[in-house]
Amino acid sequence: MNSITSLYRGGMLLAAVLLGTALYASSHREAPLIADDPLADNVDVYAFRSPDNPDMITLIATYIPMQLPHGGPNWYHFGEDIRYEIHVDNDVSTVGDDITYRFTFRRTNEDPTTFFNIRLGKQNLRTTYTLEQIDFAGNSTVLIENGDVPAPNIGPRSIESAVGLGEDSYESYSNSTVRTTAGGIEVFAGPVDDPFFVDLGGIFDLGDAPRQDGEPVDGLACFNTNALVLNVPITALLKKGVGATPENILDPDFVIGVWASASRPRVRILQTDGSKPDVVDSNYIQVSRLGMPLTNEAIIPVGMKDFWNACTPYDEARDTFFDRYFHNPELALYMDDDLFGGAVPAFAPLRIQEASPTVLGPVDFTNGANGLFILKGNEVLEGTALDDDIFGTLLLPGPDRPRSVDLWPIFHTGVPNFPPYQLATGKPAGNPLAAGKPFIHNFIPNGGDMLRLNMAVPVTPRESADFSSLGLVQAAVLGLTDARYNGSDTLQLIPNMDGFPNGRRLEDDVTRIELQAVSGVVLAAVGLFYDDYDLEGGGSPVTAGLTNVLGYTTGIEMNDEPFRESFPYLALPHSGKGECSGALRPTSAGGSLPEEGVGVNAPNVVGYSFPNPFQQETTLKLHVRETTAISIDLYDGNGRQLQNLGRQTFPAGDHQINVSVGKLPQGLYFTVISNGNGKVLQTIRMVKTN
Repeated sequence: MNSITSLYRGGMLLAAVLLGTALYASSHREAPLIADDPLADNVDVYAFRSPDNPDMITLIATYIPMQLPHGGPNWYHFGEDIRYEIHVDNDVSTVGDDITYRFTFRRTNEDPTTFFNIRLGKQNLRTTYTLEQIDFAGNSTVLIENGDVPAPNIGPRSIESAVGLGEDSYESYSNSTVRTTAGGIEVFAGPVDDPFFVDLGGIFDLGDAPRQDGEPVDGLACFNTNALVLNVPITALLKKGVGATPENILDPDFVIGVWASASRPRVRILQTDGSKPDVVDSNYIQVSRLGMPLTNEAIIPVGMKDFWNACTPYDEARDTFFDRYFHNPELALYMDDDLFGGAVPAFAPLRIQEASPTVLGPVDFTNGANGLFILKGNEVLEGTALDDDIFGTLLLPGPDRPRSVDLWPIFHTGVPNFPPYQLATGKPAGNPLAAGKPFIHNFIPNGGDMLRLNMAVPVTPRESADFSSLGLVQAAVLGLTDARYNGSDTLQLIPNMDGFPNGRRLEDDVTRIELQAVSGVVLAAVGLFYDDYDLEGGGSPVTAGLTNVLGYTTGIEMNDEPFRESFPYLALPHSGKGECSGALRPTSAGGSLPEEGVGVNAPNVVGYSFPNPFQQETTLKLHVRETTAISIDLYDGNGRQLQNLGRQTFPAGDHQINVSVGKLPQGLYFTVISNGNGKVLQTIRMVKTN
């Protein structure tokens, strides 16, 4: 029995028996036992260089998934006997967390005589937090005491009226709870809009994304979550002895690993009088964790999800039990026509290299094949990352593990700046092992599943035309195809090098990126092109096979709410009386308008498109209840404004606006309806087909 297995069967079984509940779960209800303990459930983790303050790194961990904005009278809240932690690894020479930010919470009933959560300036279950910073040796420093957690966004009477809290607005109230430590760390803890976007229904209906029988649906639109947000000076995250100025954008001393967890006391005693359980043990057990998005959701099989949650990334690094799920991922089975590719038509554009043409011979990366292990022991590996004297024992551990060279390091070590992990730009045709254009270095091999971020890489401005939610995938495309970057094999700052999986920005479409990665897009970026590449004839590596993968989309490519431009960046939580409070909403697929007073922003404007999907043009239909100044703008799937469709004052009544986009490529587009002050009233998803 290996070390992790014995720990799990012994300690975890004991904990489950003593607690009387099942605790191990992560992300959006992804582990089987999640329903028993949602307060301790990790939802997502983000780490990125702050877009408005490049001297800072933003760390975000969200918890308590899928919160209905109208979920009273018992509103969602952080748990009092849970340790919520954000972990940072900044030293490759040590194994373990070098910095841990620990949040603990306390709740108070300020007026237990009422059933309302807020009344006459008082809150029931008013929540405050303590923030500690813990170093590698376990020494703890309190950074904040009695930090305020804003109340849920119950509605305007609870927040703004004299019989409620009497605040000017929920936004100003929420912002007023931001604290700054003596060391310059900005801190927020509280409810927000869930920033993740994905067609959950389609993905888990046996991979039906994009949906084959209708429009995609953001399964997390209108849900809230609870967030811990830190803006930390880069200098505070560096390991000891490292100067504040990086050598270049690949400086290995500026790489950190980030993950988050939740832990509960090993023993609690439930009371017969309905009071809170007594905590009778100072030992805490990790019950949830998260690093890279979708690991436990779409890579770890259902029978191992709870086991995975009980381990730390350092357990993973010491024990290779989980490696098999990355070396031969289940998702790859549905991207291989020789296996089960035909059973998942939505994944038809995603196909893995079976005979990647190289001067070394064809290379097969489908499940069960040998991948680059066919070169093990060959002198051509000398000096590359696959050399056993460098990282070869990690990256080429054995036969029949084809994805040990790309998927496994993406999730478990990060990528080193060694051949073959450099762009194919500058490499001789068909020789992926040659030195190419330096691209990224975020390599920390002493832990398992974490976000890995090179803090030296500058921010790609969100308003830039080059900004893309495809992160490093788009950076690789620019490095291979854009004349600004593909004419040189020297290091350049390519837009979106600061994107996932080099950290994770809020805007990054991680579902799409990870499915593309499973389909071998990273292999293609370094010169292991798709099977239809003509090695002898040369030419562009952007073949039909690569184009299909790059063009793949689940149909949901951006959040349902725009992110804020300043700390804490996340969108405000949906209101219990807002457009997401359970009212029927019109769909962009057409149909009749909702009844008066029901729907999206019903007091002002309701709009929809029919036909939708469309080919050349469609009609935007508006129902305006009272005279309103409206601006209508068209955006692409990456959030770039394409054109303004009209700015005018519409009188009350029904209106039609023709939308002609015949010259635009097929794909997902968004029509954004705003009022005269720029406030977004409604976003309509539209799909253009050929």
